[in-house]
Amino acid sequence: MQIGDLNSAGAMPALEMTMRYAAQRQRLLAHNIANVNTPNFIARDVDPKKFQSVLSDAIDSRRAKTGGGYGDLNWKETSQIGRASGDGSLRLKATSPHGGVLGHDRNAVDLERLMQDMVENATVFRAASDLMRRQKSTLLAAITQRV
Repeated sequence: MQIGDLNSAGAMPALEMTMRYAAQRQRLLAHNIANVNTPNFIARDVDPKKFQSVLSDAIDSRRAKTGGGYGDLNWKETSQIGRASGDGSLRLKATSPHGGVLGHDRNAVDLERLMQDMVENATVFRAASDLMRRQKSTLLAAITQRV
């Protein structure tokens, strides 16, 4: 394994993908919250379970190819998770959730649910970023031969 391969070793690709997903979902949730009083606004979101399934399948595919120790994650696009043009990174395709109740202004935003989703999503991002920071600091210590 070369030094350049360290970013695609172990859990690093999964952590990076999780952070990209959580960052993009946070923008969606913030947009929904910003429009909580906008008449006729329909909130849009992505299903975290679908992302978890895509990530799990990509990790399983990498394990089958390389034994799981290294390599990029090759994931399949779904109706909600696609690839951005150019670099091929993660891009979310938000949809309108089903079963919402319209308010008197025909707004279908549930502020309490949005706030809960935002906190859960921020927690996912923080956990992934903390794990990535720890792995990178361990690699830096090993490279610089500090104990």
